[in-house]
Amino acid sequence: MPAGTVLFSSRAPIGYVAIASNPVTTNQGFKSFVLPKEIDSRFAYYQLKHIKPVAEALATGTTFKELSGSAAAKLPFMVAPHFEQKRIADKLDTVLTRVDAVNTRLARVAPILKRLRQSVLAAATSGRLTEDWRLKNAADVSADPSSPPPELSQMIIPPTWMWRSVSELSAKVTDGVHKKPTYIDNGVPFLTVGNLTAGPGIDFSTTRFVSEDDHAEYCKRTYPERDDILVTKDGTLGVVRRIETDQPFSIFVSLALVKLVDKRQSPYVSLALASPHLQIQMKGVGTGLQHIHLTDLRKDLLPLPPLDEQAEIVRRVESLFAFADRLEARLQTAQSATERLTPALLAKAFRGELVPQDPNDEPASELLRRLQQDAPSSSTRRGRKSAA
Repeated sequence: MPAGTVLFSSRAPIGYVAIASNPVTTNQGFKSFVLPKEIDSRFAYYQLKHIKPVAEALATGTTFKELSGSAAAKLPFMVAPHFEQKRIADKLDTVLTRVDAVNTRLARVAPILKRLRQSVLAAATSGRLTEDWRLKNAADVSADPSSPPPELSQMIIPPTWMWRSVSELSAKVTDGVHKKPTYIDNGVPFLTVGNLTAGPGIDFSTTRFVSEDDHAEYCKRTYPERDDILVTKDGTLGVVRRIETDQPFSIFVSLALVKLVDKRQSPYVSLALASPHLQIQMKGVGTGLQHIHLTDLRKDLLPLPPLDEQAEIVRRVESLFAFADRLEARLQTAQSATERLTPALLAKAFRGELVPQDPNDEPASELLRRLQQDAPSSSTRRGRKSAA
């Protein structure tokens, strides 16, 4: 195929479009449009992007959809006057480059928000977030001396704080049932890793169910209650969720349950477990699927402030996270709007509304007549289609 050929993917998936910048050879996964000089390749490129839904609707197949040569010949390709084609393509080049730039900038925001949340947690569990609060409220009493974990040997916590292991703070650290349960259509929800990783909080919308009798048997080992803390320990490691519901449920072995001695510490401890200071200690083991052993989880150390400062830390973290959530909602709104821009601009272009029309242009009907006269000289082959 010569340079300037417009390539259109016709299978797995349908609708990717490119213009060959140099001579190329294609396989059966493409329909290649070798265009006459009267058809601007960029105009064809953008129009094929615009009619992608039509191409998908014309495709057939069971294992995967494919657009056949005969179906590709039926694509509704509109022809504009030659110079108007160039004006449309130039305008789309300009505006869609701007849209792409906006999308690129917006795509950078989500990682920034993720880093913001991690920075907030790091500040919360190092004492930096409430440094001003301690100046006004903290008692001039030092806590019991304690040492940080080796991974955080350089970390210095306030003198009123202490390092304590998960085990020291907990009445019980265990995991869920070690055998595959018998599922039923309705019953008691049964949680796995997926119910903790599908967004914030605990997702009960996709749970499977076990019987009341099986739930009662599983609760002899693991009885989840409000203000207990769940931690994913198999596959996806270290996702932390505080239980904020009284709904009964059971858990699989892939989830660890931390049942604190003092439930008042649950909001802070759940934030601390999710912080970089704790996550660095949650090292998986195994060659394939990674696991966190309960023995290791029990040994993990977290910086523990007094209860009143814990409450202040949680309040500030929740306020900052709420701010980040509002930014994220605005980001999603902006991304949804920009995702609609390209289809809208293409639709406007091929309704003839994007650029002004010039009465001095040769009518499209005359261009079509000349193209039809030249049609015998155009090649039309499987995988190598002519647009005219």
